[in-house]
Amino acid sequence: MNWGEINLKEWLTVSFTLFAVIDILGSIPVLASLRIKMGGEIRSLQATLISGGLMILFLFLGKQFLNILGLDVQSFAVAGSIVIFIIGLEMVLGHEFFKHEGSAKSGTVVPIAFPLIAGSGTLTTIMSLKANYQDVNVFLAIIANCIVIYLVLRSLAWIEKMLGPNGMIVIRKFFGVILLAIAIKIFSANLSQLTGG
Repeated sequence: MNWGEINLKEWLTVSFTLFAVIDILGSIPVLASLRIKMGGEIRSLQATLISGGLMILFLFLGKQFLNILGLDVQSFAVAGSIVIFIIGLEMVLGHEFFKHEGSAKSGTVVPIAFPLIAGSGTLTTIMSLKANYQDVNVFLAIIANCIVIYLVLRSLAWIEKMLGPNGMIVIRKFFGVILLAIAIKIFSANLSQLTGG
């Protein structure tokens, strides 16, 4: 990684691209719902570090990492889409499929760090950005997004209070439908590539 290749325009472009793909603001209703299940606590720093670590890992190792595990990008994306689909169903129907048993430890990693923050879309986007931009600018964009992620996770209780219970219910159901649509799109696009369709 060459620090002399830092470019403000590239960094801003990559930062906004990642921000849109991660969509941490759109994930607030999901995160709020998971926070309640986890005993009212999300380990903000741990979730940020794990998701940031995954993004940096994929920036530098990406395909090699999946190859070691005997996986391809399409299989990875299909698996992530199934978890996202189940979370979306929970939000829309109000039924609990994903049980945390009140533990903030397990829920911090799955599904918060992966696939909600550093999901298949984010990780594959990072590998695509690597092909078009300098590694140092992508790296700094990941760090900038991790700061935003941490601030949002730390402010969840305050955001919930501002929206109120009814506001949270409406937003949760709306974003549940959005999550279902995203999951189906990721699933169908990658499944067709896996089956050669």
